[in-house]
Amino acid sequence: MINAEHSNLLKLSPSERLLLAQDLWDSLNPEDLPLTDLQKAELDRRKVSYQANPDSCSSWEDVQRRIIERHG
Repeated sequence: MINAEHSNLLKLSPSERLLLAQDLWDSLNPEDLPLTDLQKAELDRRKVSYQANPDSCSSWEDVQRRIIERHG
């Protein structure tokens, strides 16, 4: 919720607000974003799955290529 102190932020253009949001996100440290127990469990599950079969995963480059091929 926007308070009166921050209401001027809504006067920024959408692209300016997006850049501000990105700058704010980038200013956070990993310890500022604690994981829930459910998120930790999911990461543990994925790690075990990867360790059991590392060839079943895709590299980030492959994922990016597929996204670009599908969506331009």
